[in-house]
Amino acid sequence: MSPHAPADGRPRVVAIADTDSYVKWAAALLGGVGQRWDAALLVLDTPLVVSDAQLASALAGSRLPRDRVERIAYGRLTARLAELRADVVVIGARGPLVRVLARDLSALPHRPVVVTGLPGISIPATRRAVVYRLQSDLFVVHSRRELREFGALSVRTGYAHRYALATLPFARGARVAAGGAVALSPAGGDLVFAAQAKVPAERADRLGIARMLVRAAQADPSRRVVVKLRAATGEHQTHVEQDGYTELLASLGPLPPNLVTSTGPMRDALTTAEGLVTVSSTAAIEAIARGIPVIALDTFGVSPQLINETLADADLLAGEEDVVARRFRHPDPEWLDENYFHHPEADDWTDHVEALLAQRSAARLPPRAGLARRGGGLRDAWERRVALGRGDTSAAGAVAYAVGVPLRTTVRLVNRARRLVAGETQQPGPVGSSSHVRSTSAVRTSTTRTS
Repeated sequence: MSPHAPADGRPRVVAIADTDSYVKWAAALLGGVGQRWDAALLVLDTPLVVSDAQLASALAGSRLPRDRVERIAYGRLTARLAELRADVVVIGARGPLVRVLARDLSALPHRPVVVTGLPGISIPATRRAVVYRLQSDLFVVHSRRELREFGALSVRTGYAHRYALATLPFARGARVAAGGAVALSPAGGDLVFAAQAKVPAERADRLGIARMLVRAAQADPSRRVVVKLRAATGEHQTHVEQDGYTELLASLGPLPPNLVTSTGPMRDALTTAEGLVTVSSTAAIEAIARGIPVIALDTFGVSPQLINETLADADLLAGEEDVVARRFRHPDPEWLDENYFHHPEADDWTDHVEALLAQRSAARLPPRAGLARRGGGLRDAWERRVALGRGDTSAAGAVAYAVGVPLRTTVRLVNRARRLVAGETQQPGPVGSSSHVRSTSAVRTSTTRTS
């Protein structure tokens, strides 16, 4: 990758990403700008960084050339950005890492424009997602609904942000017919299941899905059931997976020969798909964009924690018997324009970046403050060490970690004791009252999504 700025004067835009979903998002986002900017991707070494195989899968179809991608250690990052003369930095990472990197970039003498975003379905808008990204100049969202809901969240909380709209990279090129319907693609024969690391969270629920997939394979031995995994054994994901489907399926004994697993690119899996099944994976949007019908499992209910509210609004929910029978669904046409399938002319994120670049050139790019916190430099060092793990080799990080781990443990124990005391002092309500009633979906969905 050339360390010099483009001779033609184009802005140099550098993305930083580490995990599978964010590398895929960042590469596809920059790959979609064509020749408008000089784009490059730095894959940052963190505890969850992609393997070479995951990197190849993430880059597939992104339009970002492989020679514009390089791996880098955190200790070299600032110097490398200076060598590349980055005008814009797109941070594609989990919230805690975005906070660390945005803080680093804000301290540079002639800092770049800082852009960030989330790699998939981001409804509901969350306070954490916004707070972690306060020092970014631009927050990219991917639907009119997200734009509206994140804007409303900023008004409610006072955490001001500049939001912009970009077509979700995996929905780019969707064949939307007259009247708003997505044009249908020729049907393949595979039932593709898009696995997720944290949804559903409970082992029993995930085992239930594994049994459902076995039943679907047994129902029609002439057609495959493909379990599309996010990572092979030993590889990391954006979220830590406790009960992987490879192990769950193996626990069920001999499997039908037409039930297979795949760690290749989702775009390849969809090439031979008859339909896609998921709880709430962004793969549903990718499938819809290609005219492939979808089932969003309704087994666990609908909730913000399951990240499936927008898929429910699309009328894509169906049950396990529908999966076994392959009764896939296409989205309600009226849902499309508000949810990831707006007309490309509505995209304005590149215009926002150009406006910010003009402010930067005129030395009028205002600094953005992060969330005020206690702890000062030691707190910064702690956050850096937690986000980067072994990638942070600083003495300050080592000290902060040595102090912070026992302190955090103590705080958690104190808080736990307080909750126990509070629980003992509460008077139980009568049996059948609202204090004893919890919905199935509430019990099952204690997970949180990427912020």
